[in-house]
Order: sequence, then structure tokens, then C-alpha cells
Amino acid sequence: MRAARDLRAMLDCEGLAIAGVGGVLAVDGADAFREAAARAIATRSGPKPQLHRAIAGQGRDAVDAVSAPILRSGVRAGTLVAFARGARPGLVRATGEAARWVSTQLELAELDASRAALAEAQVKALRAQISPHFIYNALTAIASFIHTDPAKARELVVEFADFTRYSFRTGGDFTTVAEELRSVDGYLRLERARFGDRLEVTLQIAPELLATVIPFLSVQPLVENAVRHGLESTERGGRVTITASDAGACALITVEDDGVGIDPQLARDVLAGRATGEHVGLRNVDTRLRQVYGEDFGLVVETNVGAGTLVTMRVPKSQPLHASEGRLAG
Repeated sequence: MRAARDLRAMLDCEGLAIAGVGGVLAVDGADAFREAAARAIATRSGPKPQLHRAIAGQGRDAVDAVSAPILRSGVRAGTLVAFARGARPGLVRATGEAARWVSTQLELAELDASRAALAEAQVKALRAQISPHFIYNALTAIASFIHTDPAKARELVVEFADFTRYSFRTGGDFTTVAEELRSVDGYLRLERARFGDRLEVTLQIAPELLATVIPFLSVQPLVENAVRHGLESTERGGRVTITASDAGACALITVEDDGVGIDPQLARDVLAGRATGEHVGLRNVDTRLRQVYGEDFGLVVETNVGAGTLVTMRVPKSQPLHASEGRLAG
């Protein structure tokens, strides 16, 4: 109804109807226009706007109708019908343009829906990546403390519960830096239970950035990648440094490790989607950042074999279209 009112005002006609393939959905104007719209739709043919003379009323009260198809991916999804006395060619053209505009809006809505579905699938992929590897290691670490240090084991169980509650929550595509880092802290506590003194962690977070909105599960996969691929295979372990700094209109978040590093070409292949298997978390986060903020906001990976890895993500500090839903989903 709201769309019908707006389109009627735009076309400056006496009435307007919007129909789907199953019938008339909304009419703005006289009640008689509903039946007239159904008749116009039943008699229309072809892809172009069509004029229906005297489709409602008689004599001086006769009203014409102009019907134009609403298309979705080239297939008729509905019809736009405008009513006016003595309809002129200008209304025929304008109704056709309005129907094309509505068609474009339908296709954009489908694109947004497909993007949302893709984003949900990518988050599910990250969760699947977390579950087999990390959960097994975390539970093994907890089990090792049950007899030697029961208090420590209980503490780790709580950390594990908090981490999994956050990672597998059902709602919210966005969170805040504070909420994401809280989950990262739980993850690192569990990993330190396994690594012991071999894993060192440094956080340098600008307090004013804690409320910055970021995509859900965007920092944690980078930290897991640093631990799992950068440090796990080395006997000496290493250090993971996480920073969040102010960069004008953006927040700059980095995850750095001093581990084994990777070949720069492999890093490029991972981000380009040419490599499968390891480091899929990097590719997933990079893709989501580009989808949400644009191509200029992909991950920057600096690495080399034996030289560690530095991953940088940049997000706008002001995001009026996105809201953190983490507090509601916890």
C-alpha cells in the first residue's frame, strides 16, 4: 500500500494498482479500481505497456488504464496498473518507466537476500572450521587438568562454554570490537592451557575503539590462524600481538605472529580463492569484509617463510546501516 501511494503520486494518476502473478496486491484509489485492475491484467499481453480504454465507468466517468509488466530476471513477476481519464501517451511511457524501476528494486532486493544468505553460509563455514580442530584440543587440555588442578579445569570449562556460546550464537551478523576480543581472550586462554609458556599474547587496544562495530567472527579466525598455522608447528611457540588503533575514519585491527610464516604467493592465492584447505579463515574474513564495506576494505597480509605473519583489517568507525546484535544474542 505504501508503494502504491508513492507510485500514484509519482505518476499523478487517479488510481494505481500493484499485482503479483496471483492477483491484485494493493490499490490506491477508488474501490472499483481493484476489479478494473484484474480485468486489465487478464487482457494484457506482450512485454510493453498497454493501454486499456474505458476499463472502468461509463461515459464521462469512464476511466482508462495503463498496464506495464514488472519483471524479475526477465520473467513477469507482476503488473503495475495506472488509472486516468483520457490517458495520454505520456502516462503510458511513465507507467512503463515506473514498472521498470519496480523491477530493478525487486532484483536488488533479491541480490541483498542472496548476499545475506552468502554471509550466513560463510559464518557457518567458519564455525565448521572452529569445531573439529579447536574443540578437540580444548577438551583435551581441560581433561589434562581434571586430576592435577581441578580448579583450573573448572575455569577452563567456563571459558570453553563462553567461547562456544559466542561462536555458535544464532543471531547477529555484527558485533563490537569489545565483544569479539572477549571471545578471542577466551580462545587464547584455552590455547595457553595447551601451549603453556610457549604461547605469549600481547594486546594493544585503543579504548575508544571498543564500541566499534565489526562483522561477527572477523578477528577470532585471524587469531586462530596465527596460533594454528603460525605457532603450533614450532617447538619454541611464539607471540601473538593483537592491536586496534585509530586511523581517522577507520579502525585498524592487526593480528601478528612471529611464527613460521607462509609463502607470499600462497597468501595471494588464498585471498584470491585459488588455494583450498589451510588458511580458509583468512579467505572467508577477507570476502566478508569486501562484501560489507567494498573492495578497498579487504585484508592485507604481510608474510614470508620464517618471518611470521601480519594481518591487517580496516573497518569504518561510522556504520549507520549496521548495528551490533551481540548483546541481544548472548
